[in-house]
Amino acid sequence: MSIILVQGYHLLKGEIEIQGSKNAVLPMMAAAVLHKGTTVLEHVPGIQDVFCMMGILESMGCACALDGHRLTVTAPDLSDIRIPEKNGKAMRSSIMLLGALLGRCGEALVHYPGGCSIGSRPIDLHLSALKQMGVEFSEEGDLIHARTGKLRGGQISLPYPSVGATENILLAAAAAEGATVLKGAAMEPEVESLCRMLQAMGVNIQGAGTGEIRVEGGAELHDAAWDVPGDRIVSGTYLSAVMAAGGEAVLKRSSPGHLENVIRTMERMGAEIRVRGGDMEIKSKGRPAAVSVETGPYPGFPTDLQSMMLALLALGQGKGRLKETVFEGRFATAKELHKMGADIIIEEKEAFVTGGRSLRGTQVQARDLRGGAALVVAGLAAEGTTRITDCRHIFRGYEDICRDLSSLGADIRREG
Repeated sequence: MSIILVQGYHLLKGEIEIQGSKNAVLPMMAAAVLHKGTTVLEHVPGIQDVFCMMGILESMGCACALDGHRLTVTAPDLSDIRIPEKNGKAMRSSIMLLGALLGRCGEALVHYPGGCSIGSRPIDLHLSALKQMGVEFSEEGDLIHARTGKLRGGQISLPYPSVGATENILLAAAAAEGATVLKGAAMEPEVESLCRMLQAMGVNIQGAGTGEIRVEGGAELHDAAWDVPGDRIVSGTYLSAVMAAGGEAVLKRSSPGHLENVIRTMERMGAEIRVRGGDMEIKSKGRPAAVSVETGPYPGFPTDLQSMMLALLALGQGKGRLKETVFEGRFATAKELHKMGADIIIEEKEAFVTGGRSLRGTQVQARDLRGGAALVVAGLAAEGTTRITDCRHIFRGYEDICRDLSSLGADIRREG
């Protein structure tokens, strides 16, 4: 079991470059399956989810080569439509291959996806949308068999702007006959990045980054190279780290344009943040001020940073409130923060946090990816040593959180 040890009370100072986006690169890797040639992705993070997706692609007959942060996927010899059960259950983003495989082969065998246990995350929206495109489904246990004689375009309306469903529809629509108009699409930057990559491959897409996207299907795809944007959630995590520990830092390639809501919130809490092109500089001292935050689809406050905000409010001054509208299981992190002395009361979808207490280091468990990172943030401002267990979750999304924070002056190391 991997463990991270954090010694608190060290001011942070320095400069780091933000890794490529986990939530952008995984659907891009799925998109490579649509093309029988070569796709090159730059600025790819060396994280467990990327390695897991590479394993899936290779099991299906693709050739994957990761050289530093450049990933080359060559897919002329795709030979298997099945996602291995162990991979599918380890990573939720494996479901992205459903739309891509249907577009390439007209058939797919996938398991209900796994990943973090952060509440109910059904794929009903994925399946109902693909049915409208001519896909038939049969199920045996948690195995889904999808088939289509021919994908067809049409008008699809999502009742909720699901990122995963939007991405699956886009991948299927790229290979469908005719045009697909998707209304109620997710507007997250990672969805826009996927659209831009598909455009680079030859797909005619209009409305990228908006709630209505039009895809002209059936284009002849060609080799393409695309640059993965900086990970806005990693950026938000490291902004939170500086706010918790105090100090100042420059975050390079940090996607500030995708963090406007987060930046405004942190400024209300007392941080000084300057945006310079694609970089950010943050200065913070003293305890964060209490605020009221509600998560929501982009451009709202990202649910992936809710756990970090929970930790900051526990460290801060006054009474704060967090309302979670996306994944109810996010509040599992509160149980671990309680062990450190945090005053948090959960009432259904809301967390009420009273700051002003000094947190103390103890043994806590990373219950999910972002919750684990939030415990690292809390440990930076806690008295003594915080021992975080089950850190495999953290490594799914952070290339090397210990390396990055150590470079800023944190006393943090990994064991096991």
